[in-house]
Parts: sequence; C-alpha cells; structure tokens
Amino acid sequence: MVEAAGLPPRRSLLLCADDYGLTQGIDGAIAGLVQAGRLGAFSCLSNGPAWQRDAPAVAGLRSQAQAGLHFNLTEGRPLSPALARLWPQMPSLPRLLLDAHLRRLPLDAVAAELAAQWQAFVAASGAAPDFIDGHQHVHHLPGVRGLLLDWLQRQPKPTPVRSTARLAGPGHGFKRWVIEHSGGRALARSLSRQTQPHRLPHNRLLLGAYDFAATDYGTLMRQWLAQVPEQGALLFCHPGRPSAGDASSLSPDAPDPIAAARQRELAYLAGADFPRDLAAAGVVLAPVW
Repeated sequence: MVEAAGLPPRRSLLLCADDYGLTQGIDGAIAGLVQAGRLGAFSCLSNGPAWQRDAPAVAGLRSQAQAGLHFNLTEGRPLSPALARLWPQMPSLPRLLLDAHLRRLPLDAVAAELAAQWQAFVAASGAAPDFIDGHQHVHHLPGVRGLLLDWLQRQPKPTPVRSTARLAGPGHGFKRWVIEHSGGRALARSLSRQTQPHRLPHNRLLLGAYDFAATDYGTLMRQWLAQVPEQGALLFCHPGRPSAGDASSLSPDAPDPIAAARQRELAYLAGADFPRDLAAAGVVLAPVW
C-alpha cells in the first residue's frame, strides 16, 4: 500500500459480515453492502434456511469480497447423516461448550458435519471457501479445532482461519474473555506451531464483539477503528433487514434474537458516516491475511 508523503500509514481492516444464508433479508443486506464496497468479506451458513436460494449469488459477489464458511454446530439441523443420527437438532451453545470442554463431543460425526457443510458451500457457490470461521465461534472449541485443522491441512491450498485469541474493543470485557479462553487462545497456539507449507493464515486481532443491545453502533465502530493496529485486524458484524416470509432463525419457531441489532448495523454500514469514520481513523478496508 503506497502512502502519500508526510501522511501516517493507513491501517487495514477486514470487515466481515456473518450469517449469509440465514434469511433472505440478511443475504440481501450483505449483498448490497458488498456491491457498495462496504465489506471485505462475508461468512456463509451452508445449512441455513436461505442458503440454497441465495447461494448462486455468491459467485458474483466473490469478485468484490471474500466468501467464507461459517461452520455451525449450535443452530438448526445437521447436514450430515452421521451427526443427524445423534443430534436431530443442533445443541444450544451452553450445551455445546460444556460437552466440548468435558470431551464428550462425537468428534467423528462432527468431522463428517464439517465435510458436509464445506461440500454444500462448494456445490452451491462453485468453489471452496476463501476462509473459515465458526457460528458463535464453535470452530475454536476443544476437539472441534483439532479436526478443523486436520481438514484444512488436507485441502489443496492454505485456507485462512478466523483467530479468536485476541479481542479488543469498548467494554464487554467478560464476553471477550470467554471467547478467548473457551478456545480462542488454544487455537492460536495450534496455528502458531504450524510450519510452511502448511501454515494457515489468520488475523492477529479480532474486533466487533458486543452485547447487541447497544443502540449507537457508530460509536462502537469508531472505538474499534481506533484500536486497529499497524498489522491490521478483522472485524465481524451482523447486518440484516427483515423480509416477509423469511424464517427468522435456524430454529424456525424461534425469533431472531438480534434482529434489531442487525438493522442498526446495516443502517450505519450503508450510511454516510461509515466512510467518513474510516477516513478519519486512517483505516482502509483490505485483506489482512
């Protein structure tokens, strides 16, 4: 990146919208932000209710942003017969956390589910994911992270992984601590032990964690932008809009608990304040791996 003389170097931020494939409203919002140059990446639920309908658009969107797999073990139903026999419905996050840390997960079946979700992404979008992360950060849990890294080592080219080892941001320190210590730091240690040519790219800092109750998303974003280091950072977000006829959740009878936050995030990211805030902070949207 070439900088003008006398100006400080700009810092890179990979802004990634999660949950593509969950509802048509979310998918439309993400697609619009990608086309407007407001996102650098989006992460896809290949077992989401809207995935089959909206996945064909991913190929075109990939000319403007990276598309990743949002590996899911906590909502909806498994794609693989192996896991569906054991879990007709995915467990809640608290249950999954407990079973993972007690080493009670059916890892062979979870590995089959990873393969099924990966292949569903490839079949619908036409190519392998540009990166991988986890819905509710499940990719870093004990047992899961090992089979994930084993899977990625068998792929023909290195696939970047979202690291959850270091989270910065305004407030919400306990939430960030839980993410780091439930498996984020252990995943980073595993990634750091890898050697070429099998070393997997990953971000050094993660931003974007909050309680979804804050109503001023712009203020949060300005605080996150101030913390982007010279080596760059990844910031995850959840923009979306409601749309008639959409399933509101991977669990069809449950409302989307962060629907209001999705609309606030979309309004800010699509508005005039966001590019002004990026420029004021000296941050540009760019890959960080």
